[in-house]
Amino acid sequence: MRMTRSVLVLGLVALLGTATAVRAEDVKIGIVDLDQALNATEEGKSAREELERKQREARSKVQPMVERFESLQQEIQGKKFVLSEEVLYQKQLDLIELRNEIESQMKELEGKLKVDQERIVGPLRKKLIDIVQKIGREGGYTVIIERGTPGLLYSREALDLTDSVIAQFDKTG
Repeated sequence: MRMTRSVLVLGLVALLGTATAVRAEDVKIGIVDLDQALNATEEGKSAREELERKQREARSKVQPMVERFESLQQEIQGKKFVLSEEVLYQKQLDLIELRNEIESQMKELEGKLKVDQERIVGPLRKKLIDIVQKIGREGGYTVIIERGTPGLLYSREALDLTDSVIAQFDKTG
């Protein structure tokens, strides 16, 4: 998908370069940093706070298991010379089992966090894109490119529409 996007942007830039040579006054380009816009809006800030809260909750669910793992690991290190082979072997198996539980729990929580992020941030990002498209239509832009898009190495600050997008978002919010 990134490769397709890169090829599309490069093709668009080449097309715009050709169009610029023919009629430079008809080409109008804008740049938008959607991540910056999202983080600057009030809804975006509250979404980020909610996601951070969910991350803290996820960490707090795993933390007791991690502490138990570290405690068991220290116990094995401290007593490995005084424990019988059978007891040492059993404790090592317990350690491996606990590590697997932690990894499983982490994967599950990461999946939930990704779903939460899409549920929380997705609609805001869609709203931002709609605003960018509206600005593009009303402003007569030929193209508006997202900052950070592969192939975009430089842009003048004068082309940046991010502040306009943030203002429109906050107005409609």
